[in-house]
Order: sequence, then C-alpha cells, then structure tokens
Amino acid sequence: MTSEQITNTGSMSGDCGSAQARARTHVQAYVQTQARQNGSAKDGSATNGPARNDSAKGGPSGRKHGLQRCHAMLRPVSLRALLPWLTSIIGVASALCLVIAWFPSTVWNTPIVSSDAPAHYYFIHRLLDEGLGAALHLWPHDSFYPPLFHVCAYLVIKIAALFGVQCSIYAAFNITWIIASGVIFPAGMLVLCRYFLQRWNRGNPISNPISRISQALSTSESSSVSESSNISNQQVPSAGNRQYNVTFDATFVLRNLIGLFVPVLAVSSVCHPYGLLNAGPLIAFGFATSLLPFLIAATLRLFDAIAAREHIAKWLAIAAVAGVVCLVAHPRIAFTYALILVPFIVLRLPWKLILGAFIAMCVGAVAFVALMLTSFKSDRWANPDSWFHSHQPSKNLWESISFCLTDGLDGFPAILFALLLIAGTAAAFVCASRRAAARASDSFSSAASTVVPVASADVDVDASTSDIAVSAADSPVSVSCPPPASHSNATDAASASSESSRLRRNDRLRDVIALTAAFLLVALVYVCTVTLVGALPNIISAPWYRDENRIMTMLPLVTLPLLVIGINALAECVSACAASASFAPSASSFSTKNSASSVPSLSSASAVSSVKNASFASNWIVLIAVFLVIAILAVSAQIVCPSRSAARDTIIAHSSLNQSDPNEQLTEQKIAVLRKVTERTGTQATIISDPLNGSMYAETLFNANMLYPIINARTDVPSAPFGKVETAFASGDAQQVLGTVCPLTDAPEYFLTMGDQAQSLQSFPYRAQYDSFHNEELIDTYVDGGTLVKVADYSQYGQGWALYRFGCTD
Repeated sequence: MTSEQITNTGSMSGDCGSAQARARTHVQAYVQTQARQNGSAKDGSATNGPARNDSAKGGPSGRKHGLQRCHAMLRPVSLRALLPWLTSIIGVASALCLVIAWFPSTVWNTPIVSSDAPAHYYFIHRLLDEGLGAALHLWPHDSFYPPLFHVCAYLVIKIAALFGVQCSIYAAFNITWIIASGVIFPAGMLVLCRYFLQRWNRGNPISNPISRISQALSTSESSSVSESSNISNQQVPSAGNRQYNVTFDATFVLRNLIGLFVPVLAVSSVCHPYGLLNAGPLIAFGFATSLLPFLIAATLRLFDAIAAREHIAKWLAIAAVAGVVCLVAHPRIAFTYALILVPFIVLRLPWKLILGAFIAMCVGAVAFVALMLTSFKSDRWANPDSWFHSHQPSKNLWESISFCLTDGLDGFPAILFALLLIAGTAAAFVCASRRAAARASDSFSSAASTVVPVASADVDVDASTSDIAVSAADSPVSVSCPPPASHSNATDAASASSESSRLRRNDRLRDVIALTAAFLLVALVYVCTVTLVGALPNIISAPWYRDENRIMTMLPLVTLPLLVIGINALAECVSACAASASFAPSASSFSTKNSASSVPSLSSASAVSSVKNASFASNWIVLIAVFLVIAILAVSAQIVCPSRSAARDTIIAHSSLNQSDPNEQLTEQKIAVLRKVTERTGTQATIISDPLNGSMYAETLFNANMLYPIINARTDVPSAPFGKVETAFASGDAQQVLGTVCPLTDAPEYFLTMGDQAQSLQSFPYRAQYDSFHNEELIDTYVDGGTLVKVADYSQYGQGWALYRFGCTD
C-alpha cells in the first residue's frame, strides 16, 4: 500500500463523522481490505486517466464512494450493538423466571425456620425501628454485621410504602433474595463470561473465512498476472465481501447465543443460589457471592488496563467500588475472590504487582488469624487436626470430584456438562497453543521484514484474524485450529508490529491456564471440605468454616467461564477443519489453472465462489450444532433437577407449621402462644426466653420485644445484656436475677417457657448455655421465692408452657 493510499484510507474513514464511531472498526477493516486488494495495481494507477487518479487521491468521486460504504455499514453495526443487549435481557429474564418458579410459596407469610433465619429477620426489623443508622451495629449487643442485604430489604419495604403497599419483613426478605439470585447473579455471570469470550474472539479465525480466503487467493494470483488481471482481482474479493454479512458472522452469533444461555446455566445448579437459602439460610454470604462476578470482571479489566498502560485510574476506581460493595455484603467473600484471582495475578501482572498482591494477601491472612484468635476462645488453636471436630465427610473422593466437574447438576445434564467442560477445555488448550505458536511465528517474520504501517490501530482485531496458511507459489490453502501461518500478508505484519506487546502476552493461552488453575483450586478446597479429614484439609477450608454450602458457591464462578470459552474453541476447531476440507480442492484447482496460463481469466472468481458456499455452510452448521447442544443442556437442567427440588422441599418443610414434634421451633401451637403472649405484654415490655425453643420469632411475627431474638447470643461481649441475664438466671440467686433483669428497661420484664430446645437446632455448638432457661426445678425455685410470678398458663398447648413476670418493683 502506498502512502497516498494510506492517506486516502484515513480520510475516507474520517468522513463518517463522530456519529458513526461505533462503525469505525468495521469500516476501517473494510477499507483496509479494499486497499490490500488494490495494492497490486499501484504501478499502473498513473496510466488510468484522470478519473482513476481522482479516486486514488481521495477526490470527490473517491470520497463519495467511501461515504457510501460508511453509510452502508451503519445499519449492520447498529444491529450488532443491539443484539448483545437483546440476548442479555432475554437470558437474564429467563433466569429470573426460573428462580421465581423454584421459589417456595410457603415462606411469603411465615418465616424460614432455621438457624440463621431469625437473625436476618431481626436485622431488617431493627432497621425499620431505628432507621439506616442501625446498619453499622445490627447485632443486639451493637456489634457490626454485614448489612447490605438487610438494607436492600429495608429499602424494598420503604419503596413499597411510597405506593401505598404494606410489605412484610418476610416478603421484603424474599424479594431481595429473588432479585439478587435471579437478576444480579446471572447478569454478573454474563458480564464475566462475555469478558472471556471477547478476549477469546479477539482475532477469531472463523469470523470471515470467505474474505480471508479470497484475499489469500488474490494475493497468490497477483504475483504473476498482468494489469488486466489485477482489475479482475479487485472485483472478485469485493463480490465475495459484498455477500458476506458482517452483522451475522458465525462468531458474533455464537458469542450471543452462548451469552443467551449463560444466565440460565448460572441458576441451573444447586450450588448457587439455592443451596444457601436452604443452609441457614446463609443470606449475607449468598448476596456477596451474587455480586462477586462483577468484582472479578472489574479486576480483570484492571489487569488489562495495567498491561495496556491506559485507563488504569478508571478501572481501579470501578474495581475499588465493587470491592467495597462486596465487603459490605459479607467480608468473608474476600477469600473466594482471592482464591479465584490468584492464577490471573500470577499470569497477567508484572512481577512487582504480583509481589505486592501476595504481600497484601499475607497481611489479610494474618489479620484474619488474629481476629479468630481474639474473637473465639478455644484450647484447640495449636492443634489444627482437632479443628471442626464435629465435622463428618459427606462424599467420597469420586463423588466430590464429579460434583465439581458437573457444577452440581444431576443426571443427564451433569454428564453433558462434564463432557463439554472436559472436551472444551482440551480444545481451548489446543487452539490457544496453536494460536500462540502462530503469533510467535508472525511476530518473528514481521521483525525480519520491512513493515508498511497501517492507517489506524482500530484495525487490529480484523488484522489479527489472518490465520490461513497460503503458500506463495503453488501450495493449496490449509486450515487447522487455528493454523500457524507460513506467510503473513502485509496487514498481518503491520498488525504484528503495532501490537508486539499484545502478541507476546498470548491472552488466549493465559486465560485458559488461569481458568483451569482457578477451577482446580476450587475443586481442591471442595474435596478437602467434603471428603478429606485432618490438619491440612482443616487449614485449607477454614476460611469458609469448612462449610460445604459456602464452597459450593465458587463452582459456577469458574466452571461457566471455562465452559463457554471451551464451547467456543470446539466450534472454532470444527469450523476450521470443515473449511480445510472445502478450501483445499478449490485452491488446488485454482493453482493448476494459474500455472497453465500466464494471463488467467476469472479463475479466482470461480475458486472463491466454489469455496464460499461450503465455508459459509460449515460455519453455520457448526453454529446450529452448538446452539442445539447448549439449548439441550440448559433445558434438560430444568427438567432433571432433583437436587434443587430437594432443597425446595426442605425449605417448605422448614416453613411448615404442621410439625410432628411439638418442641420444634415453630408450630401452630407456638404461633398461638406467641400471639397471646404479645397481646398480654404489649410490644414495649421485655420478654426473656430460651431462643432455641422458637420464641425468638415473636420479634418479627408480632413485633414483640424479645431480649435476644437470635440463637447465637455471644457471652464474651461486655455489652451483651443477654449474657448477663443468662449468667444471673443460672446462678439461682434471686437478688442477682432481679438486680440484672429489672434495670434492663423501664417497662415490665417477663419470662416465657415453651418446652425443650428444638431438635433441628441440636447442632448449634453453644446450645448448653441456655439450659437454665428450661430447667423446671430452677424455675420452680424462683416461683416459690417470688422472683417469678405466673401470669398466664399455656399448658393446654404444651407441658410446662407458661408466662411469668419478674418480681420487680415498677
């Protein structure tokens, strides 16, 4: 390409105006293609007359023709910009419908009866009573608990009130969970997966094989043809390109189809979000997990900015804001974040930043250990083998490994997911390795030759796609997945020169290695948690409390990105191999005809035409096959889902009031008693009771003032009134009891008995500290001494159930 043509190319693309900025990359790529095709005619341009010269110099006719091409590109590019948004909306909406369809309807009016649920309901209740100022000290003893989920539920209630709708705490809780699980999490997974797809498809060799093959054939022919043949060569590729629809190339459609199903697959596994609603529920940690994909994507964008040395401040600010939001949701999510990011830090950052990141991680680990040592007193800290002594393995080694490979799916969908994950990862490694070898070869070739500069750096994506090996003499076209190019055209060499640092990074290979390493790290933690025992598994899984439910949430974060780039790599391999079978005979035929005559006719046109249809068909056949496979996986995962159904059934059972055991946390009898108690005491009087008998739910069911409406009443906090009352009540000293209880509030104080502790809470490690509250002999002693005065008897509901008033002088 001459310098005059380069100038014309730049002016032609500039005429499109700022309003056409979105089309710039495609237009410039198109102009570059035309310029390369016209390059062989540069020696004869002076003899073509004024009209020819006027067009070559960017005169009126040439500029008009360029503007026509620019405007012709506007409609396809607009559709290209619209389609990703459309598929994203459809995908996230589908995920939301699946979450809503799964959600148990029984918990809209009654609470989930489980270990952690009362605390979350109480936190929302406290925000309603005290306002957003209570967000920094939600515990009853005024210590900090991550408040983001509860603040969102509080806002749901307030927003509903603006429209005259009264929203209960349970409804607000459920709506917030559904939004986080059905909108935020699938949208975040879509952002994360599309980030990797965008990097993978940067220079995808199946985007426009027709154009590249026609260019290659034209380049081969132009080395031995006359001026008249050059004119034919200018027309043939142009015809091929005109028939190529830039809007709906196979790569673009494949990327959007995969993006369409990513949100659905994100909510198809029991790993997240369903498991955490059943386990506790672990609401705050689950909310942070739903936000985590955005933080990971922002951090990876920051790594890109650091490598490119541009927009660093922008992405640093975005990552910092996302990190703060996740930490406010639940600080322990930092361990999941660090575990997944470690491979990317090692492979994509400069060594100084790698060292700084690991120093920061070490400081965080030391701070975490110090927090645990100071917050939880234990004589087993020096013996890691005795940590989590009550933990029992739940799966054998094969079961735990297969669970990781299947992303927690069941039956046929699990098998299909595992096969796609394994085959796709292998294909991604092969394609990325071959790509790295090809780019290294191109970079070496361009460094050893004279490189003509390109008009714009915006053409790098199109320029980097030339991976078809064409011999300069008579060898046929060969295609592999993706093949190392034995000879690069001028644009490839220019692109290699302008992006030498990018080529050296080998983005595809590094992403595959990093994602695979992250998956292996997550699988290691999961296997240590559910299968292995001993000191080392305890240490590895300690940041997640050796809790299977927390660790399961990490699997979709690594398996889905690995799956989507693997499927993309498989499609790329199949398409390239199919194209190779079609291109070789036509190229060989063209080469034979070309060698038989020094002045060929339009043989290149027939060659390009013969391979065009076969290439087009092979790409779209692969696209349809990939679509069907992903659709089968996504649909079958909704049909065969016993794990999710089991989680739903468990939640329904926990929210049911028809319990066979009268001592369970909530039964119809206990609901009736708690209602009667609140009617008698009012909402200002303080009620003390054993929280493990279900009395704590009276706070959010009937707005009663329970002294400690959650089950984990810490006694090692000096400001905790419940711990003081518990100690005094267990002492048997009437004066100590009254001296501790009576100053709590100005309102009367009551004591409620409702039988023994619930069987579903027997795994609570500190349940023995409440034994004095259901010690009948101790209670009778206080009644005989006047410390407690019975004001209501509920023995018709349960043996020994009664309401007492403390004998304080009001």
